[in-house]
This record gives sequence, C-alpha cells and structure tokens, in this order.
Amino acid sequence: MTDTTRPTKTFDRRIVEGPLGLAVWRLAWPTMLTNLIGGFQGLIDQVLIGNYVGHIGNAAIGVSMQIFLLVIVFVASIFTGMGVLVARFAGAGDYDKVNRSVYQAFIVSLVMAFGVLAPLGYYFAPSLLQLINAAPEVRVEALPYIRIMFVFSFGMLMFFLFSGALRAAGDAKTPMRLGILMTVLNVVLSITLILGIGPVPAFGTRGAAMGTVIASGTVGLVFLYLLASNRLVIQFPRTMSFRPDFVFIRSLFRFGLPAGFQGIVMNLGGLLMLRFIGALTFSAEAQAAYAVGYTNLFSFITWTSVGLMSAASAMTGQNLGAGYPGRSARSARLAAGFGLGLASVIGAAFVLAPDALLAVFGMTDGPVLELGRQLLGYLAVSGLFVTVAMTFTGALQGTGDTKGPLYISILSQVVVPVGLCLIFQTTRGLEPTDIWLAIVLGHVTRCALSILRFQQGKWRGIRVDISPTRA
Repeated sequence: MTDTTRPTKTFDRRIVEGPLGLAVWRLAWPTMLTNLIGGFQGLIDQVLIGNYVGHIGNAAIGVSMQIFLLVIVFVASIFTGMGVLVARFAGAGDYDKVNRSVYQAFIVSLVMAFGVLAPLGYYFAPSLLQLINAAPEVRVEALPYIRIMFVFSFGMLMFFLFSGALRAAGDAKTPMRLGILMTVLNVVLSITLILGIGPVPAFGTRGAAMGTVIASGTVGLVFLYLLASNRLVIQFPRTMSFRPDFVFIRSLFRFGLPAGFQGIVMNLGGLLMLRFIGALTFSAEAQAAYAVGYTNLFSFITWTSVGLMSAASAMTGQNLGAGYPGRSARSARLAAGFGLGLASVIGAAFVLAPDALLAVFGMTDGPVLELGRQLLGYLAVSGLFVTVAMTFTGALQGTGDTKGPLYISILSQVVVPVGLCLIFQTTRGLEPTDIWLAIVLGHVTRCALSILRFQQGKWRGIRVDISPTRA
C-alpha cells in the first residue's frame, strides 16, 4: 500500500514558473555555502595535520581521499539516477513517485555501504595505496585513515543521498542547514581527535577520519528522522511499501551507472596523476603540494561549482518534466555565468597570495612551497574552465543524459592529461610543470565538449518511464 498524501512542505513551483536567474540562485547559493563551509573543514584538517604531523600527513590524507572518492563515486552513482527521477517527477508534481525513488535509492545504498564498501575497502586498502605509488612513509599514515573511511562510509552516503534528493526536489536549504551542522561537528571532533584534548588521546591522521565518519553518521541519522516525520518535501510514510521495487531500481541504475563510471574515470585520472607525481624527484613534497593545492584550495572552486551543477541539474530536470525545455537550456547558461564570476575571484587569490595560502598549511619554504606556488598558478586558469564544464555536466545529467558526460570524462580526464604525461615522461623526462599543464588542458577539453554536447540538444528527447505505482 502507498501513501499519496502530500507532505507538509510542497514543491517550489518557482523553479518551473518564476524568473530563471532567481530560481537558479535560490537553488545554488545554499549548496555553495554548504560546500564552502565544508571546504573549510577539510582545510582545517589539513592545517592541523600539516602542523602536527607534517607534510607527510597532508600527503596521506590527499592520496587517501583520491582513492576513497574513486570508489565511493561509483557506489553513489545511484544518487545521480535518483536525481533524474526526482527532478522529473517533482516537475510533474508526482509526490508518490518522488518518495518511492528516494526510498529505493536508500535500500540500494544500505547494501552498497555494508556489503561492498566496508569489507572490500578494508581488505584492498594496502594494495590501492601501493597502486598509486604513494611513498612508504605516506602509506604508513594513510592506511588507518582510509580503512576508517571505508568501514564507516554509511553516514557519508546517507548525507549525499538525502541532500541530492532534496535539492532535486527543489529544497536546497535543508541540506544546507544539516551540512553546516555536520561541518561544525566535524571541526570540533577533528580538533579533539587529531590533537588530543583532556582525556582524549591524540590520534593524528586517524583522528581526521574518525571525526569525519562520526559527524556524517550523526547527520545521516538526523536526515532519516526528518524523512520519517513528514517535515520535508520528501517523506518515508509508514504506509509506503518498504520492499525493493525493481522497476525503480532498474531506472536508478539506467541513469546512474554512466554517472558512476564517469566518477570512476575522473578519479582514476586523478590517481594516475598521483602516480606520475610519485615518480618525481621530490615525490612526497609534490604529493603534499597536490593534496593542499588541488584537493583543498582548488576545492573552493570545485565545491562552489558543485552548487551550480546541482542547481543546473534540478532546473533542467524539473523544467523538462514540466514541459519547458527552453527554460532548461537558458538555466544552464545562467548557472555557467555565475560560476565564471566566482571562479575568477577565487583564482585571483591563487595568483596574488599563493605564499600566504600555503603557509596556512605549514608550507613555508623548500621544494614543497615552490611546487605549491607553481600548481596554484595553473589552477587559477583551470578553474575558469572546470566551473563551466561542471555546470553543463549537471545540466546534461539533470535531463537524463548521463552517457555524454561519461564519454567526455574518458577523453578529458584520462586520455588528454595521462597521454600528455606519458609523452613527456618517455621523450624528455617528466617535470612537475608538465603535470600541472596536463591538468589544465584536461579541464579545457572537458569544458569545450560539455558545451558542445548540451548545444546538440539530444537531451530534449530523453524520456523517464516508470510503470504505475503498485499498491
């Protein structure tokens, strides 16, 4: 039996009926704020580790997160499929199918977290660290960190799942509030567990992972409570059938799997770049510069862009579901314009004050400072292209075109940067600036191809067909 009663909160019709610029901004700013605050949490972890453990700890967190994200983005691919369904059904005003789509994604996430990530991540962690050519001293710090992240990944999956569902349904403020709560918890826990306060011992690098999983697990439980209490636009009513519905699950994977493979490709490209970095003369210093510059500081551009990507996805999906493809196209271009403005401001800080930014992480002299300064200069340019690429990727995925971004990622995130590094390595020897240039050219390629794919307009004909809900 199902519950078709509307929840207390209803879908925001301004997404499909109101001014486009305001609608995009309403969806984007809460996510951007959440991600920027979350970025400060990651930055605080790296600052504490850099000053307490040293640059080896910075490198350990950097390589661990590259591996963790490589795996978790595939597991979380169903969230993209769920977002496609939720946006379409929300645009059409179908509350029941929105709720069922989210619940079926929740069932699959439980299986993935406890049946795949926890056991396999723990077992294969040493091999994965060796695969990316992490320095021996980095592997010592990284192994306990990455094992904790894998075994207790459930909370983070739940946060991504429910945040994505609510944003696709038009509610970006609830994920913002809970995201801020998670960040505050994480900061307090990280300071306590990394440094050790009072009776709590200092766990160093492991403390950063412990703080992350405890905070995300707590917020994941809060999300579940809110979904069951009829306080959100999405709900899990007690009268809804809680058995697996393979009609919905097949659709989740139909749209989600290409996005999952895209995530793997993008993070695999990052891992291969780390492998090239590991072969440099100052490998540990270069890995630390990459972890701080690319994984942390550059995240202020990428996480801001994720907010616009999410907004573009919800806008294109809901307007397509409501029968307004023209609004879908215009909203993607508006979101990209917002991204360019923000990336320009952040990139200027990379160029004008690189030493001050790196000094926060304890990088004040030697090869690690020079490498970090170089990388930030390249990333200031790269950010302009990656924000536009991510926005149009979100627009494509929101309409149901998840295969196009996959093909684009294979070419731009693997073939171009890895191919260039291989050419440099085999012809004259690889230099750090060769790797930084390869990263930029990969982002330029992704930007150009994403715009071209969207302009082709094939997404206008994609249909989302779900059989009638069974009682």
